[in-house]
Amino acid sequence: MLEVVCCDDEKEMRKALTRIIAPELQLQGIDYRLHEYSSGEEFLSSGSIETVDLLFLDIEMERLDGIETAKRLRKSNPRAVIVFVTAFADFVFEGYEVHALNYLLKPYGEKKIIEVLHKALEELEAADTRYFMIEHKADRSKVALKDIYYFTSDRRLVTVATTSGPKSFYGKLSDLALPDSFLRIHSRYIVNLAHVDQVSATSLTCNQETLPISRKYRQGLLVNFAKNMLG
Repeated sequence: MLEVVCCDDEKEMRKALTRIIAPELQLQGIDYRLHEYSSGEEFLSSGSIETVDLLFLDIEMERLDGIETAKRLRKSNPRAVIVFVTAFADFVFEGYEVHALNYLLKPYGEKKIIEVLHKALEELEAADTRYFMIEHKADRSKVALKDIYYFTSDRRLVTVATTSGPKSFYGKLSDLALPDSFLRIHSRYIVNLAHVDQVSATSLTCNQETLPISRKYRQGLLVNFAKNMLG
């Protein structure tokens, strides 16, 4: 289910977007939910912040603007695709700071909206096709990297903590081929930085679980965690 959010303090602008986005998603055969919010504060206090896949976000809103809203979103949702909405092209460059995919200038053109929507869908599809393959005895299964919290090992048994529960296979943590977002924190643990909430001197919180940090990996973790928070 694709979670789409339109956040704009002008109701007419939200409707102008959704009138084009909704039929196009239906035409593509995509199951979706479309949410509308009239301010950055309303969006950030909603349940959508953790689950949003695609966000159309107005930059010039009262009180909390779109740039600051995006920065706060990125702290808990690094994977969402952000498309900025603005009446002024000068604001576009600020989108690089929060890794915005694209921008739409008001007033909207239907062709441009559909073009940006398709680019966003391609980006999401590319992200969702990044999987980790698990082989255990005669069984083979794959899990999306974004759905993995951490890996832990006990002798030669490696357990993968995922959003759908634990999965196990035989192997070594040092042999795993993983992207840079996965970091070794201990002889027995590798974590997905996207799911790390808090780091202290000797432990971190990942998916509301406390995992140990060894001295050997502490400095590298602190540097990469800080980069991830800023990105």
